[in-house]
Amino acid sequence: MGNIQQSLMETRSNLPAPTAPRLNFVSVLAFVAPVALGALTTLWTLNPGGAIVGVLLGLLLAQSPKIARQWERAVILRLGKYIGLRGPGLFWIIPFVDQVSAWIDQRVITTGFAAEETLTSDTVPVNVDAVLFWMVYDPEKAALEVQNYPAAVGWAAQTALRDIIGRTSLSDLLRGRERIEDDLQKLIDERSNPWGVTVQSVEMRDVIIPASLQDAMSREAQAAREKAARVILAQAEVEIASQFDKAAESYRDNPTALHLRAMNMLYEGLKEKGALMLVPSSAVESMGMGGLIGAAALRQQALTGSEDKSEKRFALRVLCENLGVLCG
Repeated sequence: MGNIQQSLMETRSNLPAPTAPRLNFVSVLAFVAPVALGALTTLWTLNPGGAIVGVLLGLLLAQSPKIARQWERAVILRLGKYIGLRGPGLFWIIPFVDQVSAWIDQRVITTGFAAEETLTSDTVPVNVDAVLFWMVYDPEKAALEVQNYPAAVGWAAQTALRDIIGRTSLSDLLRGRERIEDDLQKLIDERSNPWGVTVQSVEMRDVIIPASLQDAMSREAQAAREKAARVILAQAEVEIASQFDKAAESYRDNPTALHLRAMNMLYEGLKEKGALMLVPSSAVESMGMGGLIGAAALRQQALTGSEDKSEKRFALRVLCENLGVLCG
């Protein structure tokens, strides 16, 4: 709540004070001219009455000229009754009869506001920070219909934000910011239009949720990602099994292709230095891969640089027996 009040005070400080006295060049001339004339009269007649009259007349005339900046409008009251707007530029009032009750700034004004510890529709406390961009389109209503229009706009924005949060779930609040900003703009606009104020846009800066809920949401998101990864892996297994089924159909009527595939698998597994592969004896007998195994063993010993002649003779004998030839 303190941050909201501070933001509203900063907004008010950026606006001109309703009855702030303003010194301008024309007022200075209107004061200096009678005073100088009275001083000359006093010097000529040696009578101080001329100087006194000049000072009083200068003070009176200095109250009349006013200058409004390009983006300002001055609200004029004559004997307490509204008579119209003046500005921008130079204008004149009747001293002590007319009064500039307010200077209305018609530029776009920014106001920060927040809703602290506000419950959503699913009873989750959240803190929401937002920025309001608004402007005065009717200075007369802003001066006459509401006492302090900057503060009124700020409080209207805060209550509207609380209303929107109260009927919105946390998931919608986090995902549907654009829709919430549009609804918030319409609601604030409805409340501030009678004051001559229109809302141009509302921007939500941040949505803060409790730390415990952040941890729970993080775990939930992580579980969802793991579930998606497992589903993708299962789908890949299904596709692989389908491809294996097609390959089995191709190999079923072509044993030669199956033997070549098995030999290629053994070669790929044994060609690396230091590799070890276990092959069932039934596969060796049915596919006649004993010669391939012996050749692979000889190649493996050659790569490792073994000098054991008995091991070489044993491997050669195994190779010859499987090839059906006589080895010396």
